[in-house]
Amino acid sequence: MMGTIRRRAFLIGSAAIVGGVAFGTWQITKPYDNPLKDHLAPGETALTPYVLVNGDGITVIVPRAEMGQGVMTTLAALVAEELDVGLDAITVKHGPAGKAYYNSVILEEAAKVPATDDSAGGARMRSLTHIPAKLMGMQVTGGSTSTPDAYNRMRKAGAAARLVFIKAAARQLGVKERDLTTENGAVLGPDGMRIAYTELAEAARAIEPPANPPLKPRADWKLLGRSQPRLDMVGKCTGTTDFSIDVRLPGMVYAAVRMNPNREAPLNSFDAEPALAINGVKKVMALDNGIAVLARNSWAAFQGAKATRMEWAAAAYVSDSAAHLSQLRETMATDEPNSQMRDDGNAVRSLKKASADGAPIISGTYEVPYLAHATMEPMNAVAYRHDDILEIWAGNQAPTQARKDAATISGLSEDKILIHTTLMGGGFGRRAEMDFIKQAVKIAVAEAGTPIKLTWTREEDITQDYYRPAAVARFQATLADGKPDCISLDLAATSVADSQFGRLGISLPGADPTLAQNAWDQPYAVPNYLVSAYKAPMALPVSSWRSVGASQNGFFHECMMDEIAVAAGRDAIDMRLDLMDHEPSVAVLKTVRDMAGWGANTPTAGENGAKTAQGAAFFLSFGVPTAQIVEIEETSNGIALKKIWAAVDVGLALDPANIEAQVQSAIIYGLSAALGGEITMRDGKVEQSNFHDYDALRLYQCPEIEVAILENLDEITGIGEPGLPPVAPALANAVFALTGERVRKLPLAAAVRFI
Repeated sequence: MMGTIRRRAFLIGSAAIVGGVAFGTWQITKPYDNPLKDHLAPGETALTPYVLVNGDGITVIVPRAEMGQGVMTTLAALVAEELDVGLDAITVKHGPAGKAYYNSVILEEAAKVPATDDSAGGARMRSLTHIPAKLMGMQVTGGSTSTPDAYNRMRKAGAAARLVFIKAAARQLGVKERDLTTENGAVLGPDGMRIAYTELAEAARAIEPPANPPLKPRADWKLLGRSQPRLDMVGKCTGTTDFSIDVRLPGMVYAAVRMNPNREAPLNSFDAEPALAINGVKKVMALDNGIAVLARNSWAAFQGAKATRMEWAAAAYVSDSAAHLSQLRETMATDEPNSQMRDDGNAVRSLKKASADGAPIISGTYEVPYLAHATMEPMNAVAYRHDDILEIWAGNQAPTQARKDAATISGLSEDKILIHTTLMGGGFGRRAEMDFIKQAVKIAVAEAGTPIKLTWTREEDITQDYYRPAAVARFQATLADGKPDCISLDLAATSVADSQFGRLGISLPGADPTLAQNAWDQPYAVPNYLVSAYKAPMALPVSSWRSVGASQNGFFHECMMDEIAVAAGRDAIDMRLDLMDHEPSVAVLKTVRDMAGWGANTPTAGENGAKTAQGAAFFLSFGVPTAQIVEIEETSNGIALKKIWAAVDVGLALDPANIEAQVQSAIIYGLSAALGGEITMRDGKVEQSNFHDYDALRLYQCPEIEVAILENLDEITGIGEPGLPPVAPALANAVFALTGERVRKLPLAAAVRFI
């Protein structure tokens, strides 16, 4: 298997290298220009793309979008640690759109190297993907890549800035640099003289930062490795933080949109007269696939959009959910696999032999629905075309792409597009899409000189989402000596890569890695092990949803493992441990077993005499081994969630409290989907429209969540997404342990009553 994978990875890497040579190898190693230098106020000095200093203080630029996951604190701490300054002494801001902030590791999934491969060859294959990432220069937040990407780059930025301050002080004092030290934002002279960094800003401007400064050893860390107070927390708790939905400009006009509910089909015609009769409505204009209504306030714009009479073109895809699920199953039955990322032994021959011999074959088919992102803050943006520039305020996960699209629409050069990335009330992949920003830009260009504030209604937000795809899986397995001897897992879904990257004008070579994402590289040694992924025809447009393909594949894979354990008469955790060939994964699973007091996945009597049961799941995604146990209780009103234990290995825990919060957040988001999340189609249209029919986990339903953080991996990882994939299968496995009912379709609440 590994030979095949590495060959594919080598082909991708070779193409990247050839592309680099075509531009000149200097483009691969040459740093991008510092984007801060184009935005300096009088008296400001940009020492690196991450450090801005003036007479008032130090600002650390965070290049990734803060959408609740804590990067504004953790990434700022990387710079502050090496700069020798406290977090309470700095200001933290999102950076401007700039290629210098490109995400170096965002394409590592395309290397098709198992996460468990920590060899030099595996590292080489991953590093080859950094070349096209650099050449593309995409500033993007996603894939749990913010911390791995920033870990060395931002530490080096802080260390380089510190050395610049030392050099500036040495020149000012007429002493040798080695005689100076730093402490709490100041350079200390040999005689005890203290010069604040802010006093050295002007002198530092003329000094070139070193490219590879030495970094602090871990033993000297003061901030990293310790829980830090979230820098964005006070503003969020007091309501003083501005999201893009809070932006107000003088003379602003408010806009709302109404798009064809038959996704990506055109608008045939519209009648604006009913909208224009509403008090406050100023104008109705056509957009691609719909209309925009401009008004004196958002409410009038919403009402105008609702009142406009529309004639829509029909959808070009299958018209209802049942037909689409049938299409997925048909794709597995009739099409060739898009990929077979894992093909150990010969599963096909093994299954044929078992069938011929009359040996038992364990099998099952699983289904999951489309899911919406349902961010708390609906899609919105402010755009203002004035004075030969275009300014955009928006919570977004890809500012360089927003700038590129805005330049195309407006006809302005990219240096005339100013992207103000605000904090955002949730992203989960939705704000990597540019549709709402492009709409605001189109309106602003048509209404040049007037600031435009576009806000989507919640109904538009749900029905015009780019969804997590519906998916189907089927498995067959045979046993030998109490554990699986053969596993064949087939997966079918529409392609996130084709859909999402196609909208960006990018065509990714080779198979879509999201179809089989993390289903193929789980650390289980099974002699005959085949994972096949099938790409189904597109229906509703799809995109990255929190944990992307791992969200459904974790459910498929770990319910399958539970079924195999039951068929083998084995304890579900013991069987997994027998199969595991990756020590950090073993440690994670043993840790969660001990945390939960796991005995066996069979019902027991709780303290009040009620029947309780536990379910377990392990899933390695985004490089993070994650294990969870869910405990549930049977009540007269239905099943209650009692407690969840989770263990993760992140390699290096920079901020334990924030890691714990992200794991808890992922679990809650995953529980919301597992219990009741479902987007369905009828007559080509999405049936759900708001939180009354697309609900989230309520506070009273949320169980206690206990998290353990391990550090056995060789490399640091991200943690925003890995906590999600195991929770749905752990819950489904607990339901089976409690009731004996094997639920193979999400959401679980469609088959089992929960309270």
